[in-house]
Amino acid sequence: MTKARRFFLVLASLLAVVVLYLLLWPVAISPQAWTPPPAPPLTGQYQANSLLAKIERLPLGTGLGPEDVALDVEGRIYAGLDDGRIMRLQPNGTYPEVFSNTHGRPLGLIFDPGGNLIVADAIKGLLSIAPDGSVTVLTTEADGVPFGCTNDLDVAADGTIYFTDASSKFPLSNFTADILEHGPNGRLLAYDPKTKATRTILSHLCFANGVAVSPDQSFVLVVETGKYRVHRVWLNKGPTEVVVVQSRTWIGGPKYGRSEIFIDNLPGFPDGISSNGKDKFWLALVTPRDQALDKLLPHPFLRKIVARLPKFLQPAPKRYSFVLGLDANGRVIENLQDGSPQCYAEIANAVERNGALYFGSIGESSVGRYRLPQSSSK
Repeated sequence: MTKARRFFLVLASLLAVVVLYLLLWPVAISPQAWTPPPAPPLTGQYQANSLLAKIERLPLGTGLGPEDVALDVEGRIYAGLDDGRIMRLQPNGTYPEVFSNTHGRPLGLIFDPGGNLIVADAIKGLLSIAPDGSVTVLTTEADGVPFGCTNDLDVAADGTIYFTDASSKFPLSNFTADILEHGPNGRLLAYDPKTKATRTILSHLCFANGVAVSPDQSFVLVVETGKYRVHRVWLNKGPTEVVVVQSRTWIGGPKYGRSEIFIDNLPGFPDGISSNGKDKFWLALVTPRDQALDKLLPHPFLRKIVARLPKFLQPAPKRYSFVLGLDANGRVIENLQDGSPQCYAEIANAVERNGALYFGSIGESSVGRYRLPQSSSK
């Protein structure tokens, strides 16, 4: 046998092994077929622009991925990094220092009325960090199901902490598996600090993400990243009425406990959402829609093949800045973007304070700050 023939036989054998691997190797995902609506173009209310080119970066020192931002009553800036540290900056964005360390992966951050920093930690669960930096675990499971990826949160006026478990099946380190599976693994949850009880508010979400309570406390918003949309769950209580929601009985007003779509078919992957406390919600789109992924979503078998590919060949976020302002009815009233190579990319959260937006990111090593035009910050 000639050397050339041996070479081609070996090559054919290797190719056969690769093909069999891509077709048959066991994977952790059980893909659910879903056909997404066509992605809206970046025109009209989503018109491409470069407004976020004006973002200034506030360095946090070493570390990566300050996913969320919180500000205390003194205006100091807090952000959690991928190594578990929570960094604190002075109000002017200087002098980074370690405030605390969860020894997990802090994602969502917000202060409660008592001055404690409440943290949704993807590994450790729902945490409370006292002003001295000491960490207390509040809850790690709901309805007998442990949290797989505690993600984002907000605190209501009555002290209830609304938060998400992005996926009870896949950890944050393998979040792409949850997106590829597109299964109903996420939940919106509520923790009562008085009774220390945790209950499920809304389940069967495809990667549950950002949370925001409305200024009037009548509803809570929850982001469903996997389906490019945001849900509204009503909290207000009116004349007594017994309603059944997802096999649970609630006593409250006509809308109490019911959910509806707040905004749908977004042009990107929605991540964090926050209220400015007055008249606006800020929604971060961590990256624009991926055309290849949208084409894969109706085809579970093809997604299993993609799951077997090396990470660098799987869908990944694109460098892009994208934040929307929404009114109380889910209408787009602000559209902030930047698609330049040097943009502050992969914005995961936007928090408004004193005429500025503070941004967290899954891909940067700094907090972003954008001075709002006077008309936007009123």
